Amino acid sequence: MKITNMTSYLLPWGSIFIKLDTDEGISGWGECSPMGGHVLQAMAMHSLKPLIIGGDPFDVEVLWENMFIKRHKLGPSGALLETMSGIDIALWDILGKVTNKPICQLIGGRFRDRVNIYYSFGWDGKATVDEVVKIIASNVEKGYGVAKLRMNYGPLKGETLNDPAIAMMKAIRKAVGDEVKLAFDANNGYTAHKAIQIGRYLEEHIGLAWFEEPTPQYDYLAMAQVSDALDTPISAGEHEYTLWQFRDLLLQGKPDILQPDLVKCGGMTEAKKIAALAEAWSKPIVVHNTQPTIGTAASLHFCASVSNAMYHQEFTGHRDELLALFKNQLEFKDGYLFVPQGHGLGLEVDEKKVLETAISVM
Repeated sequence: MKITNMTSYLLPWGSIFIKLDTDEGISGWGECSPMGGHVLQAMAMHSLKPLIIGGDPFDVEVLWENMFIKRHKLGPSGALLETMSGIDIALWDILGKVTNKPICQLIGGRFRDRVNIYYSFGWDGKATVDEVVKIIASNVEKGYGVAKLRMNYGPLKGETLNDPAIAMMKAIRKAVGDEVKLAFDANNGYTAHKAIQIGRYLEEHIGLAWFEEPTPQYDYLAMAQVSDALDTPISAGEHEYTLWQFRDLLLQGKPDILQPDLVKCGGMTEAKKIAALAEAWSKPIVVHNTQPTIGTAASLHFCASVSNAMYHQEFTGHRDELLALFKNQLEFKDGYLFVPQGHGLGLEVDEKKVLETAISVM
């Protein structure tokens, strides 16, 4: 079996789908990170496609390393790995279809057939406390037992004036009650001492399941200060792309929970290695995931296949414009997403609708 073609589809809201065709008529689909769509699409088609065409999909590790090594000056993280992710996921989709098995059965089996998920909401900097509370509370009513507030601050060299975080978390806790677990994501927005202040208040007065990326992602020493100071578990990993970066994160930043993102960290191939590293350190996996279709399907297969993905996993909710591009849907019930049982990813893409919707096809 040989790969004969690769096509990329950039959608209006930034999602990027990758399709790989083979000489046996079997195609696979993957998804890249939506950060910088035109850049990733160009990298896929001009830099990585020549390294993939003619390759055997069963040489998935060989193809992964070939892309990583031969294009290392375009990486070794960021856009390179985000683009490789979509290609790697598409390769695994092909392998599942060829063998008539779901991906999880090819990468270790199924520790679980459904994944407990949490609702993740990102503040846009404009919504009022009441508006934020209404959105999160309404989703808790749909069956989510855990909810996370993301502040979307980004790495700051200072502190946010009039930070609404505590007011929001207090109001959310009051609205959802004490039985619902709450997590808080600063999105790298605090200095170490500010994160410790916020964290101590939240763990004493609100109760946190975890505190995500409290400090800038490039400052592992600051993260370690926060981790040492708080009883609340610290999580991180969405800004790490390779096994080596996760090694350094563990050694220097000292998080309690690792959060690889399947559409950023090089896809399924690298994510499985990261999971093994986490297992060696007795760290649980809580995937970072903002893509509710292909990215989520890949995450479900990954979480099914690793023993240390036992906690609630991230889901940002269904989006109608994406659901319309598929002939079947992921099953959600009572706070769980079920691991797809079909071959490969288990999602059937409506290629005609994808083609009609895309703003750029290469």
